[in-house]
Amino acid sequence: MIDRVALAHFLRTRREALQPEDVGLPRGVRRRTRGLRREEAAALSHMSVDYYARLERERGPQPSEQMLASIAQGLHLSRAERDHLFRLAGHVPADRGTGGEHISPGLLRVLDRLDDTPAEVVTELGETLRQSRLGVALTGDASLRRGAHRSLGYRWFADPASRAVYDPRDHAFLSRLFAAGLRELVGRRGPQSHAADLADDLRGRSAEFRDLWGRHEVGLRPAETKRFVHPSVGTIEVHCQTLVDPETAHSLLVYTAAPGTESAEKLRLLAVLGPSVPA
Repeated sequence: MIDRVALAHFLRTRREALQPEDVGLPRGVRRRTRGLRREEAAALSHMSVDYYARLERERGPQPSEQMLASIAQGLHLSRAERDHLFRLAGHVPADRGTGGEHISPGLLRVLDRLDDTPAEVVTELGETLRQSRLGVALTGDASLRRGAHRSLGYRWFADPASRAVYDPRDHAFLSRLFAAGLRELVGRRGPQSHAADLADDLRGRSAEFRDLWGRHEVGLRPAETKRFVHPSVGTIEVHCQTLVDPETAHSLLVYTAAPGTESAEKLRLLAVLGPSVPA
């Protein structure tokens, strides 16, 4: 059962412990609230201020697991704090492991400081969990994707139109890369895993994937230099740096262009234009 009193107290203490700069927000000159404001916590958790406020006031309906996961991410909770939140709200926490979607607070803090740089946090299946503002402008809003299509490797074969964001010169290698990567992941996670389900699905959908799967190729690694094609500014060449969280198998991908290059100028233009790439 939900413990409304303890839940409300936990949410208030976690919100008050966070400073605006901890989550990439400006402090402002007239801030009197200790920690984050309720409206800031609600926005970070992708919910209405009224809904969030009722939880802190020991009111409202029992939050769903999806809402709790969103709050845990918005308040930058650790895995232990997230599990505690679920129990207070009357839910059984999800099993720990590398398949979860809860981003560690440390990885989030790094991402929050990359507002002027394309960056994203992805799972081992290539599902984008969170993007920087410029990351959305470069590759599209990943939050709009649903189901298996959240995985880049799955989209690559199930929806070839998704390849448009990548330079055609790289398509052949990327096809091999995604097939080999999924093959390795199925080997690590086993035949009952979500990765195995995606592979089974793709074998029935894509002749190209069936051919590449049959080659049993493994060991390919992505190139450090990536070429994206944006509908407004054209091809952008970036260098990809990867920071891996070993506990969750999440990766923070940061895309930078060499100073003084045409690609660097295009990224600066994108920061002004904003998102224009379909999901």
